[in-house]
Amino acid sequence: MPAPWRFVLSVKSAIDENNAIESGATPTLAPLAPREAVLRMSPYHPPTGGRRNKLRLDFNENTVGAPPHVIDFIKRFLTAADLSMYPEYDNAREDLSRHFGVALDELTLTNGTDEAIQLLMNTYVNAGDEVIILRPSYAMYRFYAQLAGASITEIDYRPGDLAFPLEALLETITPSTRAVLISNPNNPTGTGIDGKGIERILEKATNAAVLIDEAYYEFSGVTVLPALTEYPNLFVSRTFSKTYGMAAMRCGCLFSQAGNMEHARKAQSPYSVNALAAMAARIAVEDQKFVEEYVLEVLAARELLYVGFEKLNIPYVASQANFVLFQAGDRAVAIRDELRKRGVLVRDRSYELPGCVRVTVGTRDQIRRFLDELEQIW
Repeated sequence: MPAPWRFVLSVKSAIDENNAIESGATPTLAPLAPREAVLRMSPYHPPTGGRRNKLRLDFNENTVGAPPHVIDFIKRFLTAADLSMYPEYDNAREDLSRHFGVALDELTLTNGTDEAIQLLMNTYVNAGDEVIILRPSYAMYRFYAQLAGASITEIDYRPGDLAFPLEALLETITPSTRAVLISNPNNPTGTGIDGKGIERILEKATNAAVLIDEAYYEFSGVTVLPALTEYPNLFVSRTFSKTYGMAAMRCGCLFSQAGNMEHARKAQSPYSVNALAAMAARIAVEDQKFVEEYVLEVLAARELLYVGFEKLNIPYVASQANFVLFQAGDRAVAIRDELRKRGVLVRDRSYELPGCVRVTVGTRDQIRRFLDELEQIW
């Protein structure tokens, strides 16, 4: 279009907008265009509404609540001054580094595991860099990789038993790979990889930041945290959202060698973890009896769940975590919805694993209730 016509149209547009304002009408304004990476992303909408007062077997949370000694401490010692100050993390970092057996400068407090993933991306991944994730796995790996504008390579868990695809992953890693994100054990499959397998990945991915997300470590007993000193490309995350029953607090830890943590902290907001979360985390680790008793109860309940599935002839995937994936065929969504009507929440995963539903393992009494309700509608 010739320049004079563009000028006339722009003037006309300004006049029309001015007339609209004078007449009281609200002008129509187009939203700002976001980054291309955001345009390409699918929104993540976890079904978190209306869960109170139901049997929550859908988000792999602790199903009995936070440790009583944490609640008691907050009630007794939280002051108005604590809430009026910006958070201080020194005491929490000291207590947590001692608990996890790492040096003080090898640990960074994070706003749940989500911020740990985000920090790794912010620190090491440029737009266009290759990031390897497994499929299916925790949705936030893809979320933050997409947000960074990374080139994402996905590797499927082994068909059938959904075992960890170690050889396929090793074949895919190249010198150009910049990050590898692994949940161990994996959500939603419940399957995992042993320490020797992780070492093979670390030795192959020498140019990549390798994150081992150990959100469900307490149930599997498999950790590579002691290997931090051996592998400069190793990052480990832990969370207080699962076993410790503090999902609402949003607190976790990211571990790596001191030089890596120095870089990561530069890419982190200075107050991303709130003071209550930092306080609760350091108090939570003081008494491990609560965690140990809860884990033993979950493991016993998981065996009870297996027996129940076998009685009903329902195929399932043996799990190393506090959840189990089972096969409901073309009734997956209907089963989820009917259980919800009965006050029992489970998570449909058929959108990524056809016919599959995931159920969190709580106490034995909770699993008995789940199985009773499931049997009535199966």
